[in-house]
Amino acid sequence: MNFHLDKVPERTPKPRNSGFTMVMDKGLSLREAENLVETSGEYIDIIKLGWATSYVYPKLSEKLEIYRNAGIPVYFGGTLFEAFVIRNQFEDFRKLLDKYDMTYTEVSDGSIDMSHPEKCEYISVLSKQVTVLSEVGSKDAEKIIPPYKWIELMQKEMDAGAWKVIGEAREGGNVGLFRATGEVRSGLVDEILTKIPFEKIIWEAPLKEQQVWFVKLLGANVNLGNIAPNEVIPLETIRLGLRGDTFNHFLKDL
Repeated sequence: MNFHLDKVPERTPKPRNSGFTMVMDKGLSLREAENLVETSGEYIDIIKLGWATSYVYPKLSEKLEIYRNAGIPVYFGGTLFEAFVIRNQFEDFRKLLDKYDMTYTEVSDGSIDMSHPEKCEYISVLSKQVTVLSEVGSKDAEKIIPPYKWIELMQKEMDAGAWKVIGEAREGGNVGLFRATGEVRSGLVDEILTKIPFEKIIWEAPLKEQQVWFVKLLGANVNLGNIAPNEVIPLETIRLGLRGDTFNHFLKDL
């Protein structure tokens, strides 16, 4: 930090198990990726190349090199995994991870129908190759998963080898954990937290109001995902109580 302030929440140091910030890259140029690393790299824990944007991005290897040189892990969005699986190309997907020296991957079933035992088998296989993040929740706004089912799915996916589980919200923050309006399904979150340790969950929270809600509930070191590149530093100020939305939240003991 550039100067000292008292009563600022302590952030966990990198590499972190909690306080994780996952950033969504939806097609940044190489120059934009360099700028992101320069301005915000110290606050980013991992970068997701959104859905299947890596398939069409023209300079994928060069971008991966920028992030790796900055010490920031990268992974392909879960929709790319699903695109390979639905075409019976799972082994090709595994080879793709090796080709690009990926050390993380996401396993999801938000766009395809897949039995949960089958999903867990994919997690188990991939966890022997890379670190797996598994995403729970549907991209279909009409598909409402009850809280007990979220808990069951998350636990089984961790048992299968997932390092962390991701609560689905899409980049718009209007499905899964959230209502169509973007409002948090607070009862769902509360129930999940009765069974699943908070440090094992990355909550997708692309909107500022959602980030504020989770920081107020779980503190500065909550794991948050699908953060836009230009929102990394604003999120860090939310975590530290240095933005109006959380300004008084961390000053209760003064």
